[in-house]
Amino acid sequence: MKQYLLSISLVLLGYGLHAQSYIGFLTDNYSGVHGVIDNPANITDSRFKTDINLLGASAFFSNDYYGVNINDAIGNSDFDFDLDGTKTPTENNNLYGNTDILGPAVMFNLSPKSSIALFTRARIAFNVNEINGNTIDNLADGFDENQDFLINEGNAFATANGWTEYGFTYARTLVVKDQHFLKGGISLKYLQGIGNTFASGTDVNIAYDADGTSLPGGQTTGSLTSTGEVMYGSSDNISDDFDDFDIQSLNNATGFGADVGFVYEWRPDHADYNGVDPNGNSTAKHLNKYKLKIGLSISDIGSINYKDSTQETYDINATVSEDDIENEDSIEDILNNLYTQTSTATASKAILPTAMRLSADYNLHKKFYINLNTNLPLTSGNKINVNRIPATLGLTPRFETKWFSFYLPLSVIKDAGTQLGAGLRAGPLYIGSGSILSALTSNTSRAADVYAGVKIPIYQPTPKDKDGDGVLNKFDDCPKEFGDPENNGCPWKDTDGDTILDKDDACINEAGPTENNGCPWGDADGDGILDNEDTCPNEKGPLENNGCPWKDTDGDGILDKDDACINEAGTVANKGCPEPEPIVTEEVQKTLNEYAKTILFTTGKSTLKEESTGVLTDIIMILNEYPTANFTVEGHTDSIGSRITNQKLSEERANAVKTFLIENGIAATRLTSVGYGEDKPIADNMYKAGRSQNRRVEINLVK
Repeated sequence: MKQYLLSISLVLLGYGLHAQSYIGFLTDNYSGVHGVIDNPANITDSRFKTDINLLGASAFFSNDYYGVNINDAIGNSDFDFDLDGTKTPTENNNLYGNTDILGPAVMFNLSPKSSIALFTRARIAFNVNEINGNTIDNLADGFDENQDFLINEGNAFATANGWTEYGFTYARTLVVKDQHFLKGGISLKYLQGIGNTFASGTDVNIAYDADGTSLPGGQTTGSLTSTGEVMYGSSDNISDDFDDFDIQSLNNATGFGADVGFVYEWRPDHADYNGVDPNGNSTAKHLNKYKLKIGLSISDIGSINYKDSTQETYDINATVSEDDIENEDSIEDILNNLYTQTSTATASKAILPTAMRLSADYNLHKKFYINLNTNLPLTSGNKINVNRIPATLGLTPRFETKWFSFYLPLSVIKDAGTQLGAGLRAGPLYIGSGSILSALTSNTSRAADVYAGVKIPIYQPTPKDKDGDGVLNKFDDCPKEFGDPENNGCPWKDTDGDTILDKDDACINEAGPTENNGCPWGDADGDGILDNEDTCPNEKGPLENNGCPWKDTDGDGILDKDDACINEAGTVANKGCPEPEPIVTEEVQKTLNEYAKTILFTTGKSTLKEESTGVLTDIIMILNEYPTANFTVEGHTDSIGSRITNQKLSEERANAVKTFLIENGIAATRLTSVGYGEDKPIADNMYKAGRSQNRRVEINLVK
């Protein structure tokens, strides 16, 4: 009875695989064609011309149910894995694992900016999710068949899948701009299924009654009362409880997959790696150029269709006797003969363990790096026939050179805890483990992995420059003489011996001074003054003006050398200066005011009478004769009326005259107006004649 219950649990448990491959090694810039596993963009702008993998294998297992002290187990024949291991059963235990074999694979460069890879890969992946660890614990530890017990499994999911991959990867540099570098890549994979099995349980409960079934003669036997639903599926080459496994009809199990990724590099010292050969190719392809590298990829997109697979669902709501169960030969017989099959169909496609990978690689100093990476599952753990990886976070310091690298990966794996490992690459060999150090020091190691392999690396060559002039030997016309890259690595000649190299000498066969680009001085304008002494070498001019023609800056026809006012047009008689303006004399001032006294206004208003137009025009003519002189228009009244009224009227009349003058061409800046009312009489206001004289306008020069 016990073996069948355990077998049923193992069907639900399945076999569980995938998670991590080549832990530590994949962070290495010299992982070569293995880079397609982590991120397909890795293979372009790599440190390899070609990398050929002969054979490499990686295996990984992790869980949160069982832990063991590896030191106690190794070399101890008395060690009992069942009794001496540490079990941590919960209602939702999880197990993961993978085997990843990279077969013959090759990567090479198509061009300086693109690369391809061809690879073969064999993989087994399994995962078990939400299994009730108490079930396993009770069955594995044994139970008394004379005692009743209850198993509350609930829901559980298990998937196992084996397949091979035939892949093609293309990667290309996308952006090269100063300190920023970006590349991308994609892998397309043809998938060939090897075998697939999966199981799930829904609301499964099993109650064992030690004497629940009566037998003839008064005997009893145990009975098993179960509830819930069990689903089981497999490819047609897996049957009979895995006892008869046969790889057959592989053409009926195919699919397609893809990986896609991008890598960004921050290159603050990009100027140090900008050298190119005459063909435009970088001379630093053998060097890592980044300070920080960030990679993002999504891997294992796809599925495999097992065309001849079956998927069967059973209703296990029944009570069966222990004898009936023991009379059946296999789990399939138990399910088919003792329970009700509710459906049968072609199995669903096996979904690959799709995951997102994010990494950041930092160059600490020269050959020392540190890598932070995380793997996040993108598939669900509670779906049927779906592979899934555990979420992980890793930190890997490493020492890296062309022929040797060493890693110390530290990982935190969901459900398995912290793991510490070590790995190395030495030329064509690579070996390591992401958990070896923690396994040797922990009492309850819950994860284990190991990898190893051999390849043929063909690195990018280190450029040779014997004379150190920056021109590689293979492109240097003078490899033993320090020269100029612009002259194919040869030193420049000085044909005419004027100490100016031919590359800078405009007249290589005629000696000349440096300031004339190696050419002798000429007389371009033919004025008898050599160009080096001629301030205006392209214009004829006299010696006394340094070879330049005399100018006439103000355009008055008088050359600057004879013009006393070179920036003001003037007359010959006044030595090129403008004639002085006429002065407003007292006689002119008197004339202005004689005219002004005749300006007439409407009685009691500031409105100019029409007959005043003629005298105002005469005033304008006089003002125009003195264009720089400024004048004040003054208004006066007699004493008839109030003082306030007279003051306002005088101001308005003065302003009216000013406005007329401005509107007829006199600049406003030359004129001001003011009213004095009755304050400045020139005659006695007692008499009519005196008042008439006091009502006046004056135009006076502003001194």
